[in-house]
Amino acid sequence: MNTPVTKPTPAELEMLRLLWASGPATAKQVHQAALASRPDMNYATVLRLLQVMHSKGILSRDESQRAHVYAPAQAQDALQTNLLKELIQKAFAGSGKALVLAALRGGHVSKKERAEIQALLDQDS
Repeated sequence: MNTPVTKPTPAELEMLRLLWASGPATAKQVHQAALASRPDMNYATVLRLLQVMHSKGILSRDESQRAHVYAPAQAQDALQTNLLKELIQKAFAGSGKALVLAALRGGHVSKKERAEIQALLDQDS
């Protein structure tokens, strides 16, 4: 399994979300995408983050072109699953049910999302 050595920081997760949405991209392209939600983000910060993430094994880097192209080393669902497993173990004593109940009770799930969840549950019945 191709798992990063370290868990991504919040800033690194932000870069991963941008790359998952856009596909492999140069630092300039990632910076442009980041500006949409973070107008204060400067290019040097994005470039440094991408370089650090590459050194940690969180990103792969294609160096065949002048401008290096970065891509997540893991698929979005695989990384999210690993992070979720860790959260369930640490915060919910290993109970997926406790996690789901906390999400439902905490107002983190919209009516539309509840309907989608119910449809999935009904489908498995």
